[in-house]
Amino acid sequence: DANYFQHKPYMDDFNKQKGTKLVAMAFIHYEPFGIYGGRCKDLNKLKDGAIVSVPNDTTNEARALLLLNDRGLITLKNKSLTATRLDISSNPKNLKIEEIEAPQLVRSLPDVDISIINSNYALQAGLDPTTDALASEDTQSDAAQAYANVIAVKEGNENNEAIKALVAALQSDEIREFIETNYNGSVVPMF
Repeated sequence: DANYFQHKPYMDDFNKQKGTKLVAMAFIHYEPFGIYGGRCKDLNKLKDGAIVSVPNDTTNEARALLLLNDRGLITLKNKSLTATRLDISSNPKNLKIEEIEAPQLVRSLPDVDISIINSNYALQAGLDPTTDALASEDTQSDAAQAYANVIAVKEGNENNEAIKALVAALQSDEIREFIETNYNGSVVPMF
């Protein structure tokens, strides 16, 4: 009846790719993207020709590229949710961008210089996004709004009472406190 694993840009892209009609019912939380060190543990020491792994799905690849752009490692001519490697207009360190399935990014760390990883995968691997990331998205940024995870339902189910109850439960003070207490900034409530 509902799902709770995706941000709206991912959902919109999925709808477009698959011809589905999912709608966002409510924003629940945000998981900041981080740049994690593989062979390189300091962004200031990132070498020329460094290998950078990024998610290979459309919206998360764009998000990773935007984070690299924000940190001055590349310049994008298209600074939107559709950016790809082809939109890199300046790459002063000649970074080699490798697209990898998002769940495999943590596993890629020993083989790359840096990797851009979503907090959920970092947390699952035992990384602490607030201390282990070399850089991350600002929780007050546009990315926080754009990439907040949502409760998604099939179009037409927005008024379903069970769905409304689910949203109310997930946007409760109890859940806010749970997120803040258990994730210490690695996951941020968006309600």
